[in-house]
Amino acid sequence: MISLEGFYDIHIHTSPDVRPRKMDDIDTAQDAYQEKMKGIVLKSHVSSTAGRAALAEKQVPGIKVFGSLSLNDHVGGINPFAVEAALKMGAKIVWLPTISAQNHKRFHGEEGGITFLDMNKDLEIKLLAVLELVRDEDVALGTGHISKEEIKVVVEYARQLKLPKIIITHPEAPWIELSAAEQKELSGEGTFFERCFASTFEVGGGVPIEKIIRDIREVGFQSTVISTDFGADVLARPVDGYKGFLQALIDAGFDETQLAVMGKENPAYLLSCNQ
Repeated sequence: MISLEGFYDIHIHTSPDVRPRKMDDIDTAQDAYQEKMKGIVLKSHVSSTAGRAALAEKQVPGIKVFGSLSLNDHVGGINPFAVEAALKMGAKIVWLPTISAQNHKRFHGEEGGITFLDMNKDLEIKLLAVLELVRDEDVALGTGHISKEEIKVVVEYARQLKLPKIIITHPEAPWIELSAAEQKELSGEGTFFERCFASTFEVGGGVPIEKIIRDIREVGFQSTVISTDFGADVLARPVDGYKGFLQALIDAGFDETQLAVMGKENPAYLLSCNQ
């Protein structure tokens, strides 16, 4: 029997949303609480979840529920005002563009999108303002769905500004495809690689679980954070997805200490939580 006691899931999509979701905020929090998880992060592509997280945590005492913000067109893109408001309401992760990223749109056959390659001065000023807000509030910056070339640009900016918490989001996803060698080049104190179980399903890119396991081994479990990125209505409940991920890692030979680093210690650091 797989136990989720003490684990965190930093990437769950819940309803209300513009897309069909498996569960709402409160049901997701209740599931996590019943499994004795320590905390979860609610994510939306179109709005801040900070206020929703606060209400869910009030309804389900005993589990930490955190909000986040994705910097898509729906909140004004790279918008320091949206970031400032979300952080004041308790958001713990600010994701760079996901569905509004040019890289995401191109992969899915769409035009337009936000890009950090050859960015204009206005975008650069806004990006730097966002990074400073994230740094000053000691929250995590997630790279979202931007390209691997853009990830390298943004990480360089972030390090110049001394951001202590950077999350490279699902680096194995086919619209990013950071090789293990490229991940090693990005490695450094405060930089974590978020391995998402949803990436192994068709809806998340269909990445072979063996590739994720290989990347963890080559890049290091010490810089890995495991999450589900579940919430799509075609997938299982997030807690069941998390158990499936843990079972796959156990079957691959990862021990209890390594799982604790990837699923407890590293997320706790990123969310500024005591274990």
